[in-house]
Amino acid sequence: MTESDTLSTRDLGDGIVELQLGRGPVNALSADFLMGFAALITRLGADDAVRCIILSSPFKVFSAGLDLKEAQHFDLEQQQAIVRGLNEGFLALYACPKPVVASIGGAAIAGGLFFVLASDRRVAMTKSSFGLAEVRVGADFPVGPLEIAKATLDADTLRRLMLTGQPVGPVAARNFGFIDIIADDQEDLAAYSLSEARKLAALPSIAYGSIKQQLRGETIIKIKTALAAGGNAPEGGWFNSQTIPAMQRMIDQG
Repeated sequence: MTESDTLSTRDLGDGIVELQLGRGPVNALSADFLMGFAALITRLGADDAVRCIILSSPFKVFSAGLDLKEAQHFDLEQQQAIVRGLNEGFLALYACPKPVVASIGGAAIAGGLFFVLASDRRVAMTKSSFGLAEVRVGADFPVGPLEIAKATLDADTLRRLMLTGQPVGPVAARNFGFIDIIADDQEDLAAYSLSEARKLAALPSIAYGSIKQQLRGETIIKIKTALAAGGNAPEGGWFNSQTIPAMQRMIDQG
């Protein structure tokens, strides 16, 4: 069932729904894409017929984060819009009461990594890579992604990812604790993801949602409080004087 040009859902049976991220060619993040994702994941989370959600991508890249060629031209309003999208989109995923399995067939970089970190179980292919490249493009973290990262990763992993901006492979990601299973190929990825989803879908749904809230509630409240205080519209915008030149360097490096 198609929801939009960039987001679609497919019923896999037994209450399992696949939510496919389809903003080609690399699921680059935009304000509209993220807000649409927030609305869809919220709706699925409230649907009693949904027992588990699998996040997937049909592309070789799971999500590359912002389109830097586009982002370097953002005005103040556009900067605030993408900050809101990052905050609201990933908060909605992190707070979803239903189990979410991230099925990762390629790179998940910068903002794209938060589709992974905000999910519950993470299955990755051997060719996947993971990174938080914000420091390399001269931008700090909006409050939503920042608090999700701090709640999900240990201090040493935060240091490794956030203060270098360099990616890691799936084995390192599993050692860091944010990847659970590594699949050899696309067929294995789909099979492992569905197997994990079936296990989660079989759990008592009320208890699952309640325990997830117990684990994540403090972080959710912290994010919502920051957003209520203006976190979606940083004064002066998101970028600083070094951001656009840093983005251009990244573009030039390919």
